This record gives sequence, C-alpha cells and structure tokens, in this order.
Amino acid sequence: MGGVRGDPVGDPAGAAVALSRRLNFPAERRIVFGMPLDSATLANRLLQLPDWSGDTSAIRRSVTAPQFLAGIRLVDAVALVAEDLDHHPDIDIRWRTVTFTLSTHSAGGVTDKDLTLAARIDTLTRHHL
Repeated sequence: MGGVRGDPVGDPAGAAVALSRRLNFPAERRIVFGMPLDSATLANRLLQLPDWSGDTSAIRRSVTAPQFLAGIRLVDAVALVAEDLDHHPDIDIRWRTVTFTLSTHSAGGVTDKDLTLAARIDTLTRHHL
C-alpha cells in the first residue's frame, strides 16, 4: 500500500498534513463547528461555492474526471484531507463521475464544517483534474 506521491507510506495522517501544506491549507488538524446553518445563510454561503448545490440537509457536487484513475486519485486526496479534518464525505463513484455529499450527521444538517470541506474539495479538484 502506498501513500500520496512523495509522502510517507503507511502514515495517512502524515500524508494528509503534507498534502495540506502543499495546497496551502490552514494548519489546524481539526475543525469543530456544530450548528446547522439556516436556509438563508446556506444559500448565501453557497454563492462562494458555485459548483455545490443542496439544502440544509446536505450539499453535493459531482465532477467528471478525464479518466477513471484520475477520479480515484481525487477520491484518495479527499480521503486524506477528510481524515485530517475528522469529517468524512459520502462519495459515490460511477466510472469517471465522482459525487461528494456533505452533511454533519451529528448536527442534523449542513454546518460550517461541511462548507470548509467543500472548499477544500474544490481546491483538490482543481489540483487533480
């Protein structure tokens, strides 16, 4: 089993930190946001994430990779960041189309934590595809 290119093999946490540094993500290891957003706040915040849609229960984005393996590499990179944030998306892979769905289940809907992860998924998508 290998890690992300140039990252320590067998150290997913170390690989996530290294990837976060390469992509200039903030240094925090964990974000703790727990209040679900109301509809108006979510609609306003989604203006800054134009590739995402949804409602207060969940937001989602689909991307189409140029090849199947490119989509898998994106999923792998998202998994490392998700581990770093301790917040995990639902991921659906259909050949070259990858759909990410975000919701903070413990809060009963979309929180700032989901929007933070959505922004990071956008950055990873630009980097990997």
